[in-house]
Amino acid sequence: MTDERELLARSFEAHRDHLRGIAYRMLGSAAAADDAVQEAWLRVSRAGAEGVDNPGGWMTTIVSRVCLDALRARRARGEEALASHEPERRAGRRHERSPEEEAELADSVGLALLVVLETLKPAERIAFVLHDMFDVPFDEIARVVDRTPAAARQLASRARRRVRGADASDLDRSRRREVVEAFIAAARAGDFEALVAVLDPDVLFRGDARAVRMGGPAEVRGAGVVAEFFDGRADAAVPGLIDGEVGILVPVKGRMLLVLRLAFGEGRITGLEAVADRDALASLELEELGPLDDAGRDRPDAGPR
Repeated sequence: MTDERELLARSFEAHRDHLRGIAYRMLGSAAAADDAVQEAWLRVSRAGAEGVDNPGGWMTTIVSRVCLDALRARRARGEEALASHEPERRAGRRHERSPEEEAELADSVGLALLVVLETLKPAERIAFVLHDMFDVPFDEIARVVDRTPAAARQLASRARRRVRGADASDLDRSRRREVVEAFIAAARAGDFEALVAVLDPDVLFRGDARAVRMGGPAEVRGAGVVAEFFDGRADAAVPGLIDGEVGILVPVKGRMLLVLRLAFGEGRITGLEAVADRDALASLELEELGPLDDAGRDRPDAGPR
């Protein structure tokens, strides 16, 4: 029995990163993903793997059901999609990630996509993540969401349409520019209420590993928490284009310290992603934005940096 349990534990550890990646995309939080993987291990260890031909698929099904339960409970309680801070680590968790590992996990999902995923219903999100991101067949997804394969396919299709159509409600560039300028002005002035006003209530902020080492959080959610972090921190910030998209540049003494990629929705900022890694910054096309022209359009200022 001991040998069987040890073999099962080794098999689970071999699949842990894969399971954590699935859980993160489903739950949108590194801490929640760790909790889901830990719960999945408890269920796996209790059930045992006797008669299981595909351990990886079996474990994927279990962690998916754990995530589905968590999403449904979260929705029933009307909770925010993500906690505004990372909770304390639970005793017994097998893997304590460094800030760099936390940021790397967050980087595995695009910020804008993660924001959109939070708008999906639990079963839609499960179906979309499993099929479109991990190529899980619909007959297996059907067992997770307790639907027929045809219904599971419809769930994924509906979610896909919502993801693809998310940009339809987005702001045009000039309006995004206005929101960015309002954000920078409020942060620079220490105007907490004005900062909150331009942030979506469920706004998500993430930072890469270098940004974390510079003192930023790996991941927080909520307008109040994000506003508190940026309050008084925008002295060097300027509006800019990041690979053609409106964002925030932070040049210091002629060198780009970091940039903030932004996601927008319904007139507010829904996501901010701090990119400070040197190689990542070098790969981006950055351009400061000067004053608006007479027609209210963006006018490039300093050109590419």
